[in-house]
Amino acid sequence: MPNQLVNEPSLYLKQHCNQPVDWYPWGEAAFSLAHKMDKPVLISIGYSACHWCNKMSAESFSDSYIASIMNRHFVCIKVDREERPDIDQTYLEAIHMFNQSAGWPLHAFCLPDGRPFWGGTYFPKEDNDHGIAPWPQVLMRISEHYKRKKEELIENAKNVVGNLIHSNNANSSNDERWNNHQLLDSVKLICESYDEKNGGFSPAPKFPSPMKIDFLMAIRESQTVKNSKSISEKIDHSVQNTLLKMARGGIQDHIEGGFFRYSVDAEWRLPHFEKMLYDNALLISTYSKAYQTFSHPLFKEVVSNTISWVLSNMKDSEGGYYSSVHSDTSDGEGEYYFVKYKSLIDLIGEKKGTQIANFFGITPDGNVREGKSLPLRSENLDIEPKEIIEARKVILSLRQEKVKPLLDTKKITAWNALLVRGFTDAARAFNRKDWLDLAWDLNEWMNNNLLLNDQNVISIFYSEHEKSERSYLDDYAIWAESLLNLSSISDWNYSNSSTLLIKRANQLTKLAINKFKDEQASGFFFQKDEVISPATVRKKFWYDNAIPSGNSSLLRVFSTLFYLTGENSYLEEFQNMMNGFFKFSLSAPHGIGHALSSISENAIGISTCQYNSIDMDEIIKMIAKFPYRPLYLKKKSVEKNEKYSTLFVNEKELGKSLNPAELIKKIF
Repeated sequence: MPNQLVNEPSLYLKQHCNQPVDWYPWGEAAFSLAHKMDKPVLISIGYSACHWCNKMSAESFSDSYIASIMNRHFVCIKVDREERPDIDQTYLEAIHMFNQSAGWPLHAFCLPDGRPFWGGTYFPKEDNDHGIAPWPQVLMRISEHYKRKKEELIENAKNVVGNLIHSNNANSSNDERWNNHQLLDSVKLICESYDEKNGGFSPAPKFPSPMKIDFLMAIRESQTVKNSKSISEKIDHSVQNTLLKMARGGIQDHIEGGFFRYSVDAEWRLPHFEKMLYDNALLISTYSKAYQTFSHPLFKEVVSNTISWVLSNMKDSEGGYYSSVHSDTSDGEGEYYFVKYKSLIDLIGEKKGTQIANFFGITPDGNVREGKSLPLRSENLDIEPKEIIEARKVILSLRQEKVKPLLDTKKITAWNALLVRGFTDAARAFNRKDWLDLAWDLNEWMNNNLLLNDQNVISIFYSEHEKSERSYLDDYAIWAESLLNLSSISDWNYSNSSTLLIKRANQLTKLAINKFKDEQASGFFFQKDEVISPATVRKKFWYDNAIPSGNSSLLRVFSTLFYLTGENSYLEEFQNMMNGFFKFSLSAPHGIGHALSSISENAIGISTCQYNSIDMDEIIKMIAKFPYRPLYLKKKSVEKNEKYSTLFVNEKELGKSLNPAELIKKIF
């Protein structure tokens, strides 16, 4: 018999609607029942593509005996973290306070009003000798503790909520100010964690770090870094090596393109196999900027293959892009992506099969599991041989005989906005008007479908008839940031469009200020003031997570809009927000990469460039030859018979030339 999730639009919640656990969606009904029954609340948070979420669901939540324990002793709430990032982020922060590892699935044990007193992540069904208590045992221990020592749990929950409120405060003293040295200290702290052997900035598991890498590429363009050979060399090595290791490792799908969520090992070889739109959008942007900076041919190939995968697998023919591809199938996690040496030889013969196997590191014994290999990229080849394109088709044909991973078709506003930015950066780096068209078309779809009455942004688009009208800071901030990025080169293919895009970004920014600004302190709240549980305090999230934080995106938006519009209010907002990030730069620069890159770009300077040139093709080609810097291009009207191009930088005439591209050199 279906539980309370049966009518929910979320794919993740639907996956649990026929389980024996009496799941409730987040809402007043669940908390009212918990009060009435005096039962603790179990909040289980995850997402549809998550391997460990699916594993625990199959092991425990589908087991009738375990379900009976959960139903008897708890009121159980299931939350899709992609649908309700406000709930997810709040309880994620709370679980950290218990000195527990926090990830997904996330499990918070709470008082009947939702205040958490303990939690964790994945729990096995049975003892697996890994030091993690089995789920039934955890349930019974928590239930007994609630019955016998409720006052102790109430005190724990009270302290947690107090800490959640306190963590909003990011203000620094008036004596603390940003300077070049502070940015350099942040660089040094990040580089200290760099893995010299394998690339990346952490031990296993290894996650892509696009925001961190973007910051390092931004700060390398400052004069201070250029004057320090040791720092600039450290930056260049850590960025290039990390991106190359990722591009050659198993975290990239070398057959269909696209990146998996993270690598289980330190060498980037074996990933967890979910593919997320946001990872790929961010990495398109990062690899594009890296190509502009380092001109490595493999970076170009990565961008092209990733965009191809996005278009082939994530694009809805009616507009917008889907959120994720699952890690698991009925055959098991990752089985869709593994190749057996024998299957390859049987398909195309020993001679050709051996050649393909050697290139991709496919072995008879398997390179990751017994008899199973994951295609890897040879370190000896920077440029892909033509025959490898055909080899991909061969391996793809083997995949197509298997069960294909499930696709989550909801379209999330902030993630689609990141893809607009990715397409734009790729168009700029590789002189691809067709990729600029992708950015433009996606943004137009968003404008037509995700903005209600020019006043409210829709967070999630399930279908034409089913949308989530709830929205968060990220939706406004990241979208505004992507609009400004698109405006930097939109006149290249859409005359006078930059003015319109800047106007839209301005509109979204003012809406964000009205809806989310903290009038008493630095920073913007993540959500509206909507309280169901006392634990859902209005939170400000400063740190980047899988995507840039809304506050860090707003930081770049304020800086850019000040340069583009001259409105002093944006400069004031920028300075106030920058002050809010100061203490985090001292304690945890790893977590604020996007903010640090925004501050770096502002310090270097954002240029607005106007040309009375008819053709911008040469200008775009010239820009692509230099390391990425924020440069906003706009065509000016040209008079008949005008032979010279005039360059205006920040409204000041910089020069005239018969060749407009020559003028770009003066900026750099």
